[in-house]
Amino acid sequence: MDRAELSITVHRTGDEAVLRLAGEIDMLTAAQLSTAVNEVLTDPPPRIVLDLGGVTFCDSQGLGTLVVLSRKASHAQSLLILTNVGDFLLRVLDITGLRSALMIRNGAPAD
Repeated sequence: MDRAELSITVHRTGDEAVLRLAGEIDMLTAAQLSTAVNEVLTDPPPRIVLDLGGVTFCDSQGLGTLVVLSRKASHAQSLLILTNVGDFLLRVLDITGLRSALMIRNGAPAD
């Protein structure tokens, strides 16, 4: 079995940090994601955007990590926003009831 891979690129502007994720968020890569977000939180911007457009898989460990990171960001007076969330992940978030615990901004802003 191949080792799951997750690549993370960070781009900071004045009021937000965008982390572009590509690959899988699972028990083997969740710590890598936590580390990347925790580094951003050392000097927290108003918004941290996780661009999930390249994410191909997310297991329960990954979902839990997203919720924990959302709470950590909130405690640091920052807002964690998920964007480009794939249909498969939206379904999982709906099924698990976690969609309401996370801020999701896909496509055009909602009215």
